[in-house]
Amino acid sequence: MPGELSPGSGARPGALRIVLAEDAALLREGLLAILERAGHEVVAAVGDAEALLAFTDATVPDVVITDIRMPPTHTDEGLRAAAELRRRHPDLGVLVLSAYVADAYVAELLESAPGGGIGYLLKDRVGHVREFLDSLARVAAGEMVVDPQVVRSLLGRRRDDGPLASLTDREREVLALMAEGRTNGSIAAELFVSEAAVRKHVGNIFAKLPLDPTSDRRVSAVLAYLRDG
Repeated sequence: MPGELSPGSGARPGALRIVLAEDAALLREGLLAILERAGHEVVAAVGDAEALLAFTDATVPDVVITDIRMPPTHTDEGLRAAAELRRRHPDLGVLVLSAYVADAYVAELLESAPGGGIGYLLKDRVGHVREFLDSLARVAAGEMVVDPQVVRSLLGRRRDDGPLASLTDREREVLALMAEGRTNGSIAAELFVSEAAVRKHVGNIFAKLPLDPTSDRRVSAVLAYLRDG
């Protein structure tokens, strides 16, 4: 079983404990270097889903970072392992990396067991180190983060007769930014409006969409957005 445990002696106080799963050795080593330079503790760096499951169960990290496609079939092993780990450890943060936009994966991931934060980033985002580390921190804090390119792709495929048809153009803009994991303050800055205006738009979105009453309304609204692609 490929994998390497870290001794963990160099981690700074408050650092995240991370299990990293990526079958491409060069990318895995690059991610490992980025995370360790940022002060995080990579407790295991592995190359397949079986090892991801085993080391996560053994170490119970704060966050798992995993590729979607891994051996042996290179299809969705990483995604399925991530969903299984969320069932076993509901508070676990999961940050999934993909080489391409696959919106079906996004909805499946976000609909996994409730608990810790969830993120879906394209691998190109790793090159933007600050953005990558910021996304990781937000996932660890329990937030949901979807790559802006994925959101733009979904927006381009939006159905005219879907559940979002009742939203105004501005409300759709706000919901798209919510899908990226933006806060109300960040949305206000992006759209050059007040936070009060954003809160009003968010309230309208919640009122218009058929949301799951048992889940977080923000997450439920984003799921409705993703399913409507």
